[in-house]
Amino acid sequence: MRTVSGGEVAGILVAVFWAILVSFLAVALARLAQTLKATTKLVADVTDQAVPLLADASAAVRSAQNQIDRVDAIASDVQEVTSNANALSTTVASTFGGPLVKVAAFGYGVRRALGGRKEDAPPKAPRRTVIVGRTVPAARRKRNLRGERD
Repeated sequence: MRTVSGGEVAGILVAVFWAILVSFLAVALARLAQTLKATTKLVADVTDQAVPLLADASAAVRSAQNQIDRVDAIASDVQEVTSNANALSTTVASTFGGPLVKVAAFGYGVRRALGGRKEDAPPKAPRRTVIVGRTVPAARRKRNLRGERD
Protein backbone atom coordinates (compact mmCIF):
# COMPACT_ATOMS: atom_id res chain seq x y z
CA MET A 1 0.00 0.00 0.00
CA ARG A 2 1.03 3.30 -0.76
CA THR A 3 1.03 6.10 1.74
CA VAL A 4 -0.68 9.27 0.88
CA SER A 5 1.19 12.42 1.63
CA GLY A 6 -0.30 15.51 3.27
CA GLY A 7 -0.19 17.49 0.01
CA GLU A 8 -2.18 14.85 -1.81
CA VAL A 9 -4.85 14.82 0.93
CA ALA A 10 -5.04 18.62 0.77
CA GLY A 11 -5.42 18.45 -3.03
CA ILE A 12 -8.25 15.91 -2.77
CA LEU A 13 -10.04 18.09 -0.15
CA VAL A 14 -9.71 21.17 -2.35
CA ALA A 15 -11.04 19.24 -5.37
CA VAL A 16 -14.07 17.99 -3.37
CA PHE A 17 -14.85 21.53 -2.09
CA TRP A 18 -14.53 22.91 -5.64
CA ALA A 19 -16.92 20.23 -6.92
CA ILE A 20 -19.45 21.09 -4.19
CA LEU A 21 -19.08 24.82 -4.92
CA VAL A 22 -19.53 24.30 -8.67
CA SER A 23 -22.66 22.18 -8.09
CA PHE A 24 -24.18 24.90 -5.83
CA LEU A 25 -23.43 27.54 -8.45
CA ALA A 26 -24.96 25.36 -11.18
CA VAL A 27 -28.18 24.96 -9.15
CA ALA A 28 -28.32 28.73 -8.48
CA LEU A 29 -27.80 29.49 -12.19
CA ALA A 30 -30.52 27.02 -13.17
CA ARG A 31 -32.99 28.67 -10.79
CA LEU A 32 -31.98 32.12 -12.05
CA ALA A 33 -32.62 30.96 -15.62
CA GLN A 34 -36.10 29.69 -14.62
CA THR A 35 -36.85 33.04 -12.91
CA LEU A 36 -35.76 34.96 -16.00
CA LYS A 37 -37.95 32.78 -18.25
CA ALA A 38 -40.97 33.34 -15.96
CA THR A 39 -40.28 37.08 -15.89
CA THR A 40 -40.03 37.20 -19.67
CA LYS A 41 -43.35 35.34 -20.03
CA LEU A 42 -45.00 37.68 -17.50
CA VAL A 43 -43.78 40.78 -19.33
CA ALA A 44 -45.05 39.36 -22.64
CA ASP A 45 -48.48 38.63 -21.10
CA VAL A 46 -48.70 42.11 -19.59
CA THR A 47 -47.75 43.63 -22.93
CA ASP A 48 -50.41 41.57 -24.71
CA GLN A 49 -53.05 42.80 -22.24
CA ALA A 50 -51.82 46.40 -22.01
CA VAL A 51 -51.92 47.16 -25.73
CA PRO A 52 -55.74 46.73 -26.04
CA LEU A 53 -56.25 48.64 -22.79
CA LEU A 54 -54.18 51.53 -24.10
CA ALA A 55 -56.17 51.50 -27.34
CA ASP A 56 -59.44 51.63 -25.35
CA ALA A 57 -58.10 54.45 -23.17
CA SER A 58 -57.05 56.39 -26.26
CA ALA A 59 -60.54 55.97 -27.75
CA ALA A 60 -62.12 57.13 -24.48
CA VAL A 61 -59.91 60.23 -24.43
CA ARG A 62 -60.86 61.03 -28.03
CA SER A 63 -64.55 60.62 -27.20
CA ALA A 64 -64.19 62.85 -24.14
CA GLN A 65 -62.47 65.50 -26.27
CA ASN A 66 -65.37 65.41 -28.74
CA GLN A 67 -67.87 65.82 -25.90
CA ILE A 68 -65.87 68.74 -24.47
CA ASP A 69 -65.89 70.41 -27.89
CA ARG A 70 -69.67 70.01 -28.05
CA VAL A 71 -70.14 71.41 -24.56
CA ASP A 72 -67.89 74.34 -25.44
CA ALA A 73 -70.03 75.09 -28.50
CA ILE A 74 -73.20 74.89 -26.39
CA ALA A 75 -71.70 77.17 -23.74
CA SER A 76 -70.77 79.79 -26.34
CA ASP A 77 -74.32 79.62 -27.76
CA VAL A 78 -75.78 80.05 -24.27
CA GLN A 79 -73.52 83.04 -23.70
CA GLU A 80 -74.74 84.61 -26.94
CA VAL A 81 -78.39 83.99 -26.00
CA THR A 82 -77.75 85.51 -22.57
CA SER A 83 -76.24 88.65 -24.06
CA ASN A 84 -79.18 88.92 -26.48
CA ALA A 85 -81.68 88.51 -23.62
CA ASN A 86 -79.81 91.17 -21.63
CA ALA A 87 -79.96 93.57 -24.58
CA LEU A 88 -83.67 92.85 -25.06
CA SER A 89 -84.35 93.39 -21.36
CA THR A 90 -82.49 96.71 -21.45
CA THR A 91 -84.43 97.80 -24.55
CA VAL A 92 -87.79 96.86 -23.02
CA ALA A 93 -86.92 98.57 -19.74
CA SER A 94 -85.86 101.77 -21.46
CA THR A 95 -88.86 101.73 -23.83
CA PHE A 96 -91.63 100.90 -21.37
CA GLY A 97 -90.00 101.56 -18.01
CA GLY A 98 -90.06 105.36 -18.08
CA PRO A 99 -93.67 105.73 -19.21
CA LEU A 100 -94.88 102.99 -16.83
CA VAL A 101 -93.22 104.69 -13.89
CA LYS A 102 -94.85 107.96 -14.86
CA VAL A 103 -98.28 106.33 -15.21
CA ALA A 104 -97.87 104.59 -11.83
CA ALA A 105 -96.80 107.84 -10.17
CA PHE A 106 -99.73 109.67 -11.72
CA GLY A 107 -102.15 106.96 -10.56
CA TYR A 108 -100.74 107.10 -7.04
CA GLY A 109 -101.09 110.87 -6.99
CA VAL A 110 -104.69 110.67 -8.21
CA ARG A 111 -105.59 108.08 -5.56
CA ARG A 112 -103.91 110.11 -2.89
CA ALA A 113 -105.70 113.28 -3.99
CA LEU A 114 -109.11 111.67 -4.34
CA GLY A 115 -108.88 109.41 -1.31
CA GLY A 116 -107.50 112.06 0.97
CA ARG A 117 -107.29 111.73 4.70
CA LYS A 118 -110.31 112.30 6.80
CA GLU A 119 -109.78 114.79 9.58
CA ASP A 120 -111.86 112.92 12.15
CA ALA A 121 -110.22 109.50 11.52
CA PRO A 122 -107.38 108.67 13.91
CA PRO A 123 -103.98 108.08 12.28
CA LYS A 124 -102.89 104.50 11.91
CA ALA A 125 -100.40 103.20 14.45
CA PRO A 126 -97.01 102.38 12.97
CA ARG A 127 -96.40 98.70 12.34
CA ARG A 128 -94.01 96.91 14.65
CA THR A 129 -91.63 94.24 13.58
CA VAL A 130 -91.14 91.19 15.77
CA ILE A 131 -87.73 89.57 15.69
CA VAL A 132 -87.71 86.06 17.09
CA GLY A 133 -85.18 85.55 19.84
CA ARG A 134 -84.72 89.21 20.74
CA THR A 135 -86.12 90.84 23.84
CA VAL A 136 -87.61 94.29 23.93
CA PRO A 137 -85.64 96.79 26.07
CA ALA A 138 -87.14 97.36 29.52
CA ALA A 139 -88.15 100.94 28.71
CA ARG A 140 -90.37 99.75 25.84
CA ARG A 141 -92.14 96.88 27.64
CA LYS A 142 -95.82 97.42 28.36
CA ARG A 143 -97.15 97.40 31.86
CA ASN A 144 -99.86 94.91 32.77
CA LEU A 145 -103.08 95.80 34.60
CA ARG A 146 -101.39 95.70 38.05
CA GLY A 147 -98.70 98.20 37.00
CA GLU A 148 -95.95 95.63 36.76
CA ARG A 149 -93.80 95.18 33.71
CA ASP A 150 -94.29 92.06 31.65
